[in-house]
Amino acid sequence: MSKTDLTFEEAMEKLEAIVDVLEEGDVPLEEAITKYKEGMELAKICNVKLKNVEQQLVEILNENGETENFSIQEEE
Repeated sequence: MSKTDLTFEEAMEKLEAIVDVLEEGDVPLEEAITKYKEGMELAKICNVKLKNVEQQLVEILNENGETENFSIQEEE
């Protein structure tokens, strides 16, 4: 399974595990760099997946089967 085949939840779980390892601070420099790069790839995958979901939510079908713009008002 390639990284792009991961679900959002799987990618987040792997990213959190990498963050935990890096926060411990007992990782050799070369391994830390590799883990950091892997974490950045996973963060990018998560971001792309979130953007895709956001685009899907931008339009919804109304009662007549027509699409309408959809937006969520953020509370202030």
